[in-house]
Amino acid sequence: MRISFVLRELWEGIRGNLSMVLSIVLVSFVSLSFVAVAALLQVQVGNLKNYWYDKAQIAIYLCNDFESELVCEAGAITQSQQIAVAAQLKSTALAPYIDTYYFESQEEAYQRLLEESSELSAAQYLNPEQLNATYWVSLADPESAELVVEAFESQPGVASVADQRSYFDPIIGLLNGASVAAGSIAAVMLFSAALLTATTIRLSAFARRKEIAIMRLVGASSASIQLPFILEGLLAALAGGGLAIGLNVFLVENYLTDSLALELAFANFVTTADVLQVAPFVLSLGAILAVLASGISTFRHLRT
Repeated sequence: MRISFVLRELWEGIRGNLSMVLSIVLVSFVSLSFVAVAALLQVQVGNLKNYWYDKAQIAIYLCNDFESELVCEAGAITQSQQIAVAAQLKSTALAPYIDTYYFESQEEAYQRLLEESSELSAAQYLNPEQLNATYWVSLADPESAELVVEAFESQPGVASVADQRSYFDPIIGLLNGASVAAGSIAAVMLFSAALLTATTIRLSAFARRKEIAIMRLVGASSASIQLPFILEGLLAALAGGGLAIGLNVFLVENYLTDSLALELAFANFVTTADVLQVAPFVLSLGAILAVLASGISTFRHLRT
C-alpha cells in the first residue's frame, strides 16, 4: 500500500466534502469540550478532597453558661468533665485516628473571632463567656471522622461536635452534579458526532463509488480502500479534539489561574497541567469513535 496513494485519496475526500468535514470538526469540538469539562470537574472534586479533607478538623465545642439546657443540661462544663474529654483524646482507642489536637479557650476563641470577623459590627457586642472553649482535632485519616465524632457527641460537658468536611460536601455535590450534566450532554453530542461522521464518510464513499469499483476489480484490499476514508474521519475528530483542549486551556488560564484563583487562593483550582493530563483521554475517545464510525460506514458501503 503506497502512502502517496492514501494521502492523495485522503486529500480528494476532504476537498470534495469540505463542508461536511468542517461539520464533523465542529460537532467533535463541542462534544469533546463537554467531555473535557466533565473530566476536569472530577479532577476539581479530587483536588478539593485531597486538599481540604486532609486539612479539615473536628471541633469539639464544650458547654458554657449560655448554651441551651436542651444541649447542656448541667450547664457549663466542669473541670472533671473537661479532664475526661482530654483523657478520651489521649486514649489508646482513638490514638490510631487522631494525628494532633489542641485546646482553644474562650478568650482565644474571642480573639480569633475579632481577627477573622473584624468587619462585622456584631462581633464587638460579644464577650468571651458567650463563646465555646473548643478542642480542635486533626485526623490521621480523614475517613475516620465519623468514628471520632461519635466518640464525643454524647460525652458529658460537650455541647456539639462538628466535622468541617461537611461544609464542603454541598460544593462537592454541586460539582459532581455539574460533571454528570456535562457528561450527559457530551454523550448526546458524541452520538451526534458519530452519526455525522458515518454519514459524511458514506457520502464521500458514494461520490467515489466508481473509483472504489475499479480498485476492487484490480484486486485492492478492503483495508487499502477503507483507510483514506477512516483517516478522513480521524483527522476531523482529532482537529475537533485539539480545539476542545485549546478552549479548555484558554478558559483555565484566563478565568481560573489568572483571575478566580487569585481571588480565592484557598480553593486549589484545576490548572493547565490538569487539562493536558486529560487531553489524551479526550483525544483518544474522539479518535476511537471516529475510526469506528468511519470503518463501519465504509464497510457497509463496500458490501453494497
